[in-house]
Order: sequence, then structure tokens, then C-alpha cells
Amino acid sequence: MSSFWRHLDKLESYICQLLLAAFVCLLFVQIVARSVFGNSITWIEELSVFMFVWFAYFGASYAARMYAHNRVSFHLSRLPRRIARWIEAAGDLVWVGFNLIFIRYAVEYLSLMKPFVKAQTLGWPMKWVMLVLPVAFALMTLRILQVNYLKLVLGQDPRDPDEVDIAALAATAKPEVA
Repeated sequence: MSSFWRHLDKLESYICQLLLAAFVCLLFVQIVARSVFGNSITWIEELSVFMFVWFAYFGASYAARMYAHNRVSFHLSRLPRRIARWIEAAGDLVWVGFNLIFIRYAVEYLSLMKPFVKAQTLGWPMKWVMLVLPVAFALMTLRILQVNYLKLVLGQDPRDPDEVDIAALAATAKPEVA
């Protein structure tokens, strides 16, 4: 794997970690301010929502790279792995098509957004807040293509990191002594 992809992996991971930690800390401060001091900090809620949305979209892109998206695949386990890869690739091709359409309309939406449309409490132009849509979907599309290149061209088989291999677990399990 080239250094570009390694750096992109780390960058996505760090962005997700930073956004998650920051919005959780901000929400904690908001809860303490409300509960202990009886006063709310209005901009924290809005900033936390924006950070959560950005976290979700960047996390979706990172999940695409890790091959960890939810997908219906129980029917593929009965097929030879080579055929299953091509069926998964066909599904991913539809996904890429959807993403490209989404990116087109997101860019159009941003271009039509008036400069006076601003975030309620922060006063930021919403164009900058909504920029996550084309950026994250473009990144997600790149990641889907990357995973399919790894699978179909290089022959690597990325698996869902949460997938449990029952056979491997059974093989390593020690029998109980009575």
C-alpha cells in the first residue's frame, strides 16, 4: 500500500477521533453548565451537531475503507469466493453511481445556497457546514473503488473487522477439564 493511502487512512482516522472527542467533551461541558450552573451555552449545541454530522460522514467513508458497512451478504457465503467478489463489486458499482449522483446534487445545492444563510447561533455560512456532503461522498467513492481494486486486481480480501469467524474460534478453544 502506498504512502498516500496510509496517510489518507491515518488522516480519516484522526479526523474521526478528533471530532468524536471534541463533540463529546463539548456536550459534557453543556451538561455540566446546565446541571450545575443552571445555564446553557447555546453555541455548544449547534457546534456539537455540526461536529457529529461531520463525524458521521467521515466515519462512513472510513467504514467503506475498512469494509465495515452494513450489507446483506448471507447469500454470498454459499457462493465461491471469486463469484461473491464480483457480485459484491456489482453492488459497489451501484453504490458508486449513487454517490456520484449525490455529489452532483450536493455541489449544485451548495452553489445555489445564498451567502446570507448562516448557522443560527454560530453565524457561520451554512455553505461551509454543508461542504461535508460532497467531500465525504467523494472520499467514500474513492474508498469503495480502492477496496474493489484491492479485492479484484490485487486479490486481497478485506473483511469486515467486526466479522466473527466461528470456525477459527472453535479451533482455538481449549476443551474444558471436568
